Amino acid sequence: MERFVKKIVDLMREEQLFSWQGGPIIMLQIENEYGNIEGKFGQGGKDYVKWAAKMALSLGARVPWVMCKQTDAPDEVIDACNGYYCDGYKPNSYNKPTLWTENWDGWYTTWGGRLPHRPVEDLAFAVARFYQRGGSFQNYYMYFGGTNFGRTSGGPFYITSYDYDAPIDEYGLLSEPKWGHLKDLHAAIKLCEPSLVAADSPQYIKLGPKQEAHVYSENVLGEDLNFSLNQTKSRCSAFLANIDEHNSATVTFRGQKYNLPAWSVSILPDCKNTVFNSAKVAAQTSVKSVESSLSLSSDISLSQQFGTKNNSVYVTKSWMTVKEPIGIWSNDSFTVQGILEHLNVTKDYSDYLWYISRIYISDEDISFWEENNISPAVKIDSMRDVLRVFVNGKLEGTVSGRWVKVFQPVQFVKGYNDLVLLSQTVGLQNYGAFLEKDGAGFRGEVKLTGFRNGDIDLSKSLWTYQVGLKGEFLKIYAAEENDKAEWTDLSPDADPSIFTWYKSYFDAPAGTEPVALDLASMGKGQAWVNGHHIGRYWTIVAPKGGCQNVCDYRGAYNSDKCTTNCGKPTQTLYHIPRAWLKDSNNLLVLFEETGGNPFEISVKTRTTRYICGQVSESHYPPLHKWSTKNDLTPEMQLRCENGYTISSIEFASYGTPQGGAHNKRNVLLVVAHPMTKAHVLFSNNKLPDFQKVQSSRYCASRIGDADGKET
Repeated sequence: MERFVKKIVDLMREEQLFSWQGGPIIMLQIENEYGNIEGKFGQGGKDYVKWAAKMALSLGARVPWVMCKQTDAPDEVIDACNGYYCDGYKPNSYNKPTLWTENWDGWYTTWGGRLPHRPVEDLAFAVARFYQRGGSFQNYYMYFGGTNFGRTSGGPFYITSYDYDAPIDEYGLLSEPKWGHLKDLHAAIKLCEPSLVAADSPQYIKLGPKQEAHVYSENVLGEDLNFSLNQTKSRCSAFLANIDEHNSATVTFRGQKYNLPAWSVSILPDCKNTVFNSAKVAAQTSVKSVESSLSLSSDISLSQQFGTKNNSVYVTKSWMTVKEPIGIWSNDSFTVQGILEHLNVTKDYSDYLWYISRIYISDEDISFWEENNISPAVKIDSMRDVLRVFVNGKLEGTVSGRWVKVFQPVQFVKGYNDLVLLSQTVGLQNYGAFLEKDGAGFRGEVKLTGFRNGDIDLSKSLWTYQVGLKGEFLKIYAAEENDKAEWTDLSPDADPSIFTWYKSYFDAPAGTEPVALDLASMGKGQAWVNGHHIGRYWTIVAPKGGCQNVCDYRGAYNSDKCTTNCGKPTQTLYHIPRAWLKDSNNLLVLFEETGGNPFEISVKTRTTRYICGQVSESHYPPLHKWSTKNDLTPEMQLRCENGYTISSIEFASYGTPQGGAHNKRNVLLVVAHPMTKAHVLFSNNKLPDFQKVQSSRYCASRIGDADGKET
């Protein structure tokens, strides 16, 4: 570990990446959340923390070192907070700044799980509270979601997508309003910077039972807070918080009344005028869509090539196939007595490890089962992540889970039978004490039950081991190795087949939009494009219950709050980076385990076609007007993604566009087309001239009253 850390620090120094060299690196981290598991190692854990800190400091990086969630971090290292909320966190020394190294703006998604979403109102509330109560630095986890390509997803059972409900999604598109609202939040905090850095600590003022203010000022001590801002020359900024989870409140601060929605923070850069409230989202909402692309190619005509079903475009005649052998396929297999641990054998070269043994079944065994109306079964004390049981090449059953018991009935015939246990990993354990001992495959006893003379202990049997798949070993997913397989044409009316390789070719979609592969018609397996492993796929379905019809941002967030996608496959779309694509003849190869229909696979583009927003008298003027303070009218700003321009606008309001007593709720729908950058600005409650376009597709933003209640 010391050699590795030293190598990285030396490399950064050589490339002049540290801040004192003019580079961007202001801080380094040693260890991550070790404090959560330190106690499991006793005194050794405590000694290790001290050693790690001393080792890091000895490297002379000349920037601060931080340890996340490490309350016993040595004096020279800053302990930092990770979590959904860190406004109450204090480091273990007054000499250390308060750092928030992981602000969880979403959560992990597992196969067969619902999709977690963290409301931006709550996320902004958490950030504003952190700075309100003396925070110095915070970092989003994640800010850009990204993708777990190949077999890099951890967990186990984490999906291939790492979207994480982040401000920038897996495809590089802005997730609005999360991105825009956070942008406004940090612009507001930036306006407070002179006061924040001038004061050693804020002054706390109780405004109500669950309402409070924190004031940052050069001479806040001894200042009469009843004076107006104009009566003092000190730089002053204030944060007003309402931590009530249900009710809005009107408070008086410095002789002026302020309305605070429930679970919100207002930011006053001059201790007088509110420029931002965490619960009032003025940023636009983007409605992302996935659109089919006529991009899969073959040597037949266009009318023959594509079939349409449910508004999606599918390939109808361009697939080839080859079967994957069940069991032994190479000379590298070996035979030993007993059950070996999965990762010790595979070295994580592959998800797959075959265990093969031969079982003799006598006439007496057959008679015993028939007379007692029972079946033999494979019984395993514990296994993870996926087990498939084959007898004589036939799949008998599948079990999945993390260290679950197995009782799988099997059907034997008289004489010798080939019993094959296929152990599969779906991401490795990536956190926790002694994770190197977590392993994979089987634990405890492995037996055959239901025999006339009692159970058979397979733990003492001879087993032949085969690592991986033949197709993996031959790399038939790569263009230069593809011909090693004996591919045959696949008939559109062929029955779904297990443990089968498929291949086809497709052209890249026109344009620059991100590309996705829709694998909703498949079962479980892995996919490659031009030799690049785009990840594991699995159409396992999330539970039907547990999702919320209405997401209430108020109150403490947890990963089960505001979930979506109940009753649907956890993931069906898989990101293909355009850098991996050619204009035409892109090779697509899939390994399918459970049986799917490749003829309904489609290539799609991910884009933002609709944007919308809402504004009312209760909103604040845009932050870019703050410096002038001449026009403090609320306004709505709408912008397309790069390469798009607004092509049509739908406007709706209660009252007239020019304003009025009832003009409190306005909604805009904007249709975007790939042309040039553009934005529309509605100011002073006046609409620009435009031709209203009727549309059958509408987008409604969240509309709220002034007190934050949803309408």
